[in-house]
Amino acid sequence: MFNLAALMLEKVGIIVIVAYLLSQMKSFRHIIQTEHKTNERILLILLFGAFGIISNYTGIEVYYNSINRAAWLSDLEQESALANTRVMGVVIGGLLGGPIVGVGAGLVAGVHRYTLGGFTAFSCAISTIIAGIIAGYFGKKRKQTGKQITARFAVMIGMIMESVQMLLILVIAKPFEQAWSLVQFISFPMIFGNGLGTLLFMFIISAIKRDKELTRANQTNQAFLIADQTLPYFRQGLNIHSCREIAEIMLKLTDADAVSVTDDHQVLAHVGAASDHHIPKSKPETGLTKKVLEYGKISVARSKKEILCVHNDCPLEAAIVLPLKVKNKIVGTLKMYYTDPEKLDRVQQELAEGLANLFSTQLELAEAERQTKLLKDAEIKALQAQIHPHFLFNSINTISALCRTDADKARKLLLELSSFFRGNLQGARQMLLPLEKELANVRAYLSLEQTRFPNKYFIDFQIEPGLEKVLIPPFTLQPLVENAIHYGFPRSKSEGIITIEIFSENNQLQIIVADNGKGIPGERIEVLGKQIVNSKKGNGTAIFNISERLKGIYNGQACLTIKSQVDHGTTVTISIPLDYKGVFDQNAESLYSG
Repeated sequence: MFNLAALMLEKVGIIVIVAYLLSQMKSFRHIIQTEHKTNERILLILLFGAFGIISNYTGIEVYYNSINRAAWLSDLEQESALANTRVMGVVIGGLLGGPIVGVGAGLVAGVHRYTLGGFTAFSCAISTIIAGIIAGYFGKKRKQTGKQITARFAVMIGMIMESVQMLLILVIAKPFEQAWSLVQFISFPMIFGNGLGTLLFMFIISAIKRDKELTRANQTNQAFLIADQTLPYFRQGLNIHSCREIAEIMLKLTDADAVSVTDDHQVLAHVGAASDHHIPKSKPETGLTKKVLEYGKISVARSKKEILCVHNDCPLEAAIVLPLKVKNKIVGTLKMYYTDPEKLDRVQQELAEGLANLFSTQLELAEAERQTKLLKDAEIKALQAQIHPHFLFNSINTISALCRTDADKARKLLLELSSFFRGNLQGARQMLLPLEKELANVRAYLSLEQTRFPNKYFIDFQIEPGLEKVLIPPFTLQPLVENAIHYGFPRSKSEGIITIEIFSENNQLQIIVADNGKGIPGERIEVLGKQIVNSKKGNGTAIFNISERLKGIYNGQACLTIKSQVDHGTTVTISIPLDYKGVFDQNAESLYSG
C-alpha cells in the first residue's frame, strides 16, 4: 500500500506539471478566466477529458495486490485493475464548467477507461461519469449562490467522488472477494492522492484567476492614470495641440506602437510608427477609421489588409479604432496601432474600450463646462452694457474740458480710453486672459478716474515679478478697484490709499485690493458676493458676478473673501489655484470655441 501511495504521488505530479505548463499558455488562461459559452465548454470537455485519458495511460496496474510499474498502459489483463488520477480531472472540469462540461469530460475519460479493460472497467467508467455529473451540479449550484469554488471545496468533492468509485467497484465488479481485496489495497492511496492532486490543481486555477483580478486592477489603475493625465487636454476639446499631448501620453502608458486621434474629418495627431504618412491635418489614411466615423462602432483589425491603409509599406499590422462621442454624436476617433498583431490582446482591447468611454465622458464634460462659461460670459456682457455708457460719458466730458486747457493730456486720455475699451472688448471674447492685460486695463481706468478726481486717492501697485503671463478671468481686478474708488471714499476730503497686491503663495495666486476708506457694515458683508443686494448706492452685482464666475471656472477651488471695518477700510482677496488642470494652458484652442 505504501509503495502504491508513493507511485500515486508520482502520477499526481505528472498531471500537476501538465496543468502548470498549460497555465502558462494564454489560450488556457483565457478559457479558465472567461464566462463559458458553447465553444469554451467544448474546449473544457476536451481539455479535462484529455486529463482523464492521460491519467488512464499513466495509471498503475494492480494485479492481486501487486503493482505493475509500466510507464504507459495500453490495455489491462482481465483480472487487473487501475489506480490512477482520472476522477481528479473530471471533478475539476465539472466544478469549473458546470454539468455539461462535467458529463462531457466524464464520458470521454470513462469510455476510454472502459476500453482499457480489467475487471473494474465498467464500474470505473460509470463512477467517472457520475463524478462529472455530481461535480458539475455542485459547481453550478456554487456559482448560482455567488460562492467561490475554493480549493477546500474541490478537495472535498474530489475525495467524496473517489470514495463513491470505491463503493461502485464493490457493488458492480465481480468477483466480490477480488473487488473487496482491491478496494482495501487502493482506496487510501487513491482517495488521498487524488485529494492532494485536486488541491494542487486548484491552487494553479486560483493563481490564474488571481492573475486575472490583478490584471483588471492594473488595467483599471492604468486607465485612471491615463484619464488623469489626459484630462487637462480633453478639457480643451479636440485640436492639434491637445490631441498630440493625449497621443503621446497614451503611447507612453500603453503597449501601442502608434496612437492617433482624429476629429470627424481630419487627423489631429499621430505619434509613433508610420508617422511619415499618417500626418496631422490630412484626411484619415485608413478605411478602418472611415468605417468607424460612419457607423460609430468599435473596429478591430488584426492584419494589414484589414487596416486598409493606402500605403503598401505601412508597418502597422493591427489596430483598434474607437469612436469618440459627445451627446451620442461622433466627433472623432481614438486609434491604437500595433506592429505585431499578438500585442493586440484582450487586455489591450478592454483597456482601449474603457479609455474611449472615459474620453467621451471627458469631452461631454468639457462641452458642459463650455456652456456654463458661455452663460457666465453673457452675465459679463450684460454687466458691461450697464456700466460702460455712464463711464464713457463721464470720460468724454473730462476729455472735452481738457481739450481747451491741456491738449496733450486730452490726447493721452483719449488713448487711455481707447486702451480701456479695447481691453473690455477683448475680455468679453475670452474666458481667460493674461494678468498683464488685466493690469493694463486697470491702469487705463485709473488714469481716467484720477484725471476727473485729482489728488483724491493714491494707488500703490505691489506685483510679484514673473506672474504677468498667468491667466485669470477678465473683469476680475478692475471692478474691485472701481468699487474701492466709488464706495470707499464718498465725499472724503483726505487722500485715500488703494493698494493692489498680487503674489503667489502655496501654489495659489493671491489678488488683494485694499483701501483705507469708510468700510462696509457687518450685516452687508455677510451677503456681499453671495447674492445681489439692493441699496441706494449699488446692488453688489460686480462682486457677486466675480464670485460666481470663480466658482464656475475653477469648480469651487477659487474663492473671494471680504474683510472690512467701518471707518478703517476694506480688503478684498481673491485666491486662484495656479495648478488647476487646463486653466493656465496658454495654447488652449478648443474645437468647441469660436
